[in-house]
Amino acid sequence: MRAADSDRAAVAERLRVALDEGRLDLHEYDERLQRAYAARTYADLEALLTDLPPVTPAQRSGLAPAAGPTVSLLGGQLGPAPSGGVTARWLAEVWFPYLRVIAIVVTIWAVTSLLSQDLLYFWPAWVAGPWGAVLVVRTVTGVAGGEPHRQAIKRQRRRERKQAKRAIESDDPPPTP
Repeated sequence: MRAADSDRAAVAERLRVALDEGRLDLHEYDERLQRAYAARTYADLEALLTDLPPVTPAQRSGLAPAAGPTVSLLGGQLGPAPSGGVTARWLAEVWFPYLRVIAIVVTIWAVTSLLSQDLLYFWPAWVAGPWGAVLVVRTVTGVAGGEPHRQAIKRQRRRERKQAKRAIESDDPPPTP
């Protein structure tokens, strides 16, 4: 049977997950991604995933459930995505450094204008303008591409790994001299 664009996108997402997990290197991921978007049938798509482990729903997994959505081989999400201000937190992480720097350079401009007793050329626009334009593009593409949820998933996985590491370290007896 011929594959649809949504099938190709699902395989591309599975390949991205495999790359994030370290199962594929960047070169192999790129090759497989090109073949995925060039695939015409389900067989072409399945051949790209045969050496990757299948994604198991959290209910049947023996491992701790991941914080993010689980994506089936050629389909939609099987688990819930993290929520609760994820996008707001991501936007804050993206925009707060910009706002801090702009506040500093505008303050420097204002202080120098006051000390010179003249309204100086507003040079902070050269800092704020280009950087702000880049951040607007990053914000639009990031929100549209689901970047806030991906970062929340990564953050949750890191937190779980730290907790597991602490649990293992607390179970180990202290070394004897």
